Amino acid sequence: MNFTTPHLRARLAKRPVRTGLVLGAALGVVVGTAFFVVESPEMSLAGDSVGGPITGFAGKCVDVADGNSTSGTTVQLYDCNGTPAQQWSNPGDGTLRAFGKCLDIRGGGTADAADVQLWDCNGGPAQQWVVSQANDIVNPAANKCLDVRAYNSANRTPLQIWPCQGAENEKWYLSGGGSPAPEPDVPPADEGGNGGNGGGGEDESTSGFVVSEAQFNEMFPNRNALYNYEGLKAALSAYPAFATSGDDTVKKREAAAFLANIGHETAGLLYSVEQNTANYSAYCDAAQPYGCPAGQDAYHGRGPIQLSWNYNYKAAGDALGIDLLNNPDLVETDAAVAWKTGLWYWNTQTGPGTMTGHDAIVNGAGFGQTIRTINGALECDGRNPAQVQSRVDSYQHFTQLLGVAPGDNLSC
Repeated sequence: MNFTTPHLRARLAKRPVRTGLVLGAALGVVVGTAFFVVESPEMSLAGDSVGGPITGFAGKCVDVADGNSTSGTTVQLYDCNGTPAQQWSNPGDGTLRAFGKCLDIRGGGTADAADVQLWDCNGGPAQQWVVSQANDIVNPAANKCLDVRAYNSANRTPLQIWPCQGAENEKWYLSGGGSPAPEPDVPPADEGGNGGNGGGGEDESTSGFVVSEAQFNEMFPNRNALYNYEGLKAALSAYPAFATSGDDTVKKREAAAFLANIGHETAGLLYSVEQNTANYSAYCDAAQPYGCPAGQDAYHGRGPIQLSWNYNYKAAGDALGIDLLNNPDLVETDAAVAWKTGLWYWNTQTGPGTMTGHDAIVNGAGFGQTIRTINGALECDGRNPAQVQSRVDSYQHFTQLLGVAPGDNLSC
């Protein structure tokens, strides 16, 4: 396999990109096709007047700049220090308060990247916040999440509102005071072994992922160093529903399905970048308003899904809170970023199919529908049965390794 994969260029080219959360009138949140009800605005803070820290990206806290209680003061990310500037309370009216004033969207704006600030409480929609089950803090009027600008973990980075994408810089952990709640890199583990992992070594109870490092190494013995296990684990927090939805069988099937498909795309995780350099200049769509700031040849295929074209780098980057339009090389140099682009496609894109890869497994449609989502236009419905069978064989091997049945509807 040359890893030129023209099917990926076809399936990613000029198609609508659906990303993020969409808030309904009844404060329901849609993630892909899965629906859940947002929790009550009431938060786990200690009372009406005594609050606690809100911890987020890089383990830092939501902070009122310089401890200044004046209306209009920027709200930012800063090292947690227990000062009054980081004590937030919720009186039960949907507001978040520090120094007796409210977390507010500057100018009452609803546009992407609108700053948040401290302001006199006025009951307006710019001061209403809902905490979702996914640890997002959502402003319903804007249908957007509290977000750390530009995925920057430095002190004094301003907070803003941005379309909800499930990225790490939009996750917040609430405390009732005292030490801030830690930000987990992976879903919390249960005590003891799960008894279902073959291959020895670390299991889900210690890795936070249903595939152990020993199993991963057995799946991909000749993989490129970019695709390391630690990078995969670091990427999981970008899409916390991946391989954590449903029972143990569903979780393992989803992990196996994802890994089988991206393994097929990359010859067993061997290739991290498109091999046919003659194609490199073809992926700049100059008609896009943002152009190709990294250069005409900069948007060729990279990573486990061979992310291609300037508009797809922008879409994936916007979803993940990473500036991939200006820094596309991150997909071939940063393990976590590479994995996140694969998870972005798997969890949010339908390609030539009718559902995401995540939904296909979680909703019981079967592995065959994930093939249709990845490359159905060129492989399914008898177009290339050998390639379909290759994917199915990998999936069956991986599910066997994980100790679960592969389920029905394996082919497309």
